[in-house]
Amino acid sequence: MKLFEKTHPVTQSEALPGRNTPMPIATLHAVNEHSMTNVPDGMEIAYFAMGCFWGVERMFWRIPGVYSTAAGYAGGFTPNPTYREVCSGMTGHTEAVRVVYDPQEVSYEQLLQVFWENHDPAQGMRQGGDVGTQYRSAIYPLTPEQDAAARASFARFQEAMTLSGDERHITTEIANAGPFYYAEDDHQQYLHKNPYGYCGIGGIGVCLPPQS
Repeated sequence: MKLFEKTHPVTQSEALPGRNTPMPIATLHAVNEHSMTNVPDGMEIAYFAMGCFWGVERMFWRIPGVYSTAAGYAGGFTPNPTYREVCSGMTGHTEAVRVVYDPQEVSYEQLLQVFWENHDPAQGMRQGGDVGTQYRSAIYPLTPEQDAAARASFARFQEAMTLSGDERHITTEIANAGPFYYAEDDHQQYLHKNPYGYCGIGGIGVCLPPQS
């Protein structure tokens, strides 16, 4: 697929058909041995997309209060896609990370701060040298409260970028969370299994202003 095609969003009618069977993954997180699928009582879930999910997942699993993380695909049409299918640009998905966290230890607002400050949210269908719709920046809220917080943080970060002299407009997608499809097990906790593997994430030197 040519470069311009990889950055052009696919429609539902164009998307690959996918499959009914989820990708098999390990039962336990390779780093902390917590469940990869179960969510304990009192825990909450957040979904973020910031480019290649290998480095993004590692960044979140290191945060105190995060119970588990998983690499996967979200925001598109194809059910249970493969990595190769997502990279084709024909699924509509972006590489995303599922974060299960204890809100008594780390707030959604704190996770949003990590999100905004650790990637470039104004690059459209790319992140650094990674080009394609699967690398777009996105937040997929699960509740009205998450949605409101995400949109408010968007506005604050846009203002902070402008004040810093960066006149670009944020391209981060904020949309209600649809299905999250786990990536193949090889991609789960990839940088724990491959400590010298690729990690392309990096911020733009702008901090998220606190809530007023």
